[in-house]
Amino acid sequence: MLRQPLTARLRATLFTSVLSAAALSLPAMPVLAQQPQVPTDFTGVVKQKMPSVVAITTRQHVLEQSQMPSLPEDLPFREFFRRYYGDSEHPERREQIRQALGSGFVISRDGYIVTNNHVVEGAEEIHVVFGEDTNVPAKLIGRDQATDIAVLKVDPQPNMTVASWGNSDAAEPGSWAIAIGSPFGLGGTVTVGVVSARARDIRSGPYDDYIQTDASINRGNSGGPLFNAAGEVIGVNTAIFSPTGTNIGIGFAVPSRTAQAVANQLIQTGHIERGFIGLSLQDITPPIAQALGRPDDKGVLVASVQPGGPAEKAGAQSGDIITTFNGKPVENGRSLSRAVAAVKPGSEATMTVVRAGKTQDLKVTVGQRQEEQSTQMGSLEQQDTGKRLGLALSPIPDAAKDQLGLAPGTTGVLVQRVEPNSPAAENGLKEGDVIVSANNQPVASPSDVANAWSQAQQNKKPVLLRVKREDQYLFVAIGS
Repeated sequence: MLRQPLTARLRATLFTSVLSAAALSLPAMPVLAQQPQVPTDFTGVVKQKMPSVVAITTRQHVLEQSQMPSLPEDLPFREFFRRYYGDSEHPERREQIRQALGSGFVISRDGYIVTNNHVVEGAEEIHVVFGEDTNVPAKLIGRDQATDIAVLKVDPQPNMTVASWGNSDAAEPGSWAIAIGSPFGLGGTVTVGVVSARARDIRSGPYDDYIQTDASINRGNSGGPLFNAAGEVIGVNTAIFSPTGTNIGIGFAVPSRTAQAVANQLIQTGHIERGFIGLSLQDITPPIAQALGRPDDKGVLVASVQPGGPAEKAGAQSGDIITTFNGKPVENGRSLSRAVAAVKPGSEATMTVVRAGKTQDLKVTVGQRQEEQSTQMGSLEQQDTGKRLGLALSPIPDAAKDQLGLAPGTTGVLVQRVEPNSPAAENGLKEGDVIVSANNQPVASPSDVANAWSQAQQNKKPVLLRVKREDQYLFVAIGS
């Protein structure tokens, strides 16, 4: 899938003794251009920035099933064993405490700390450890599952060191990268490597744009900073590529360009608002470009337009080729998705399209992405009731309804992700399920499911979901 780890880098400083040309009666040698200075080590950067990096510990209560194997029907004293050890058909659920460890870094003297969403997701208690033994409680300010960024808040600590954001776009492949974090619980660990690549899509979310590095990143490094040689944060370490779960020289960090924007919005509002224009997109392959008479495969093809959406209101049509958005070139569907998501809902944007060989500009008023509305509602549900349904849902594009086997006119939402140990997971919901109704009411958007779940919890009753799975329908009742 991805390239193998980089070979070992050679670090050397060349010392040259220059003898006097005049003393040896030799012709003067030409003066060589001064070579860029390579740091001999990174002790200065580490001493300065290490105090800004923290360890993060979390705790949550989960229900785990304990079930003994099925007993043979002809086993002597079968009834005795069943009563004594438990009923395998009705397994006992025992509450366990799950602990997790990650990293983070301080971004302001007010006590705001950036980490990964997956480090704190579902946590009931969060603590931040400064240095060796200063352990303080932290409050979750907000989190964004799409980019895996979260922001915590602690009471300001004496002499607290703050990390500064750097320019991730200036981090070229081959430039130095320094990771600091708490791998395997070993706090204050430093690893050094280079930026291996940029703009990596590892299929973890809709806005993948990772920095790849060979600086060692392991379990517990999640949420820690990736510094450049100047000591500026150019990324937030978030994932590794490894068949064994340990570092093999391929790690990924959310670029500071994305992480800083998300963190600022979480601090200001507690949630993320992303732009939405209602288009189903398709990348332009060389054969498609040839068929369309395009000189290259730049831009993105509009596969379908959501009825009543912002793009339709602006005049977009199926078959349009989008070449620029707000004056910036559109390379592919992923770049357009990121550009649209970065626009504040309610703002007006300009989209350049090619239609029947002619170029025109469309003015589109950007809407708000529905799954972000659902996420905000889910946060309120957690505060009000203390229980999350545990689903990541998305609307179903028209182009995908045929593939999912939905009859014309059928509405529903697609299950993108099921949180482990959540009520949804415990009751058998799976990724790829289509929820078509909640409490016998048709579902048209993720907010319909969120509202039904919230109402069910208030009434202290299960929510009844009708689910389409492959070629069959089934009902699933989920209680709190």
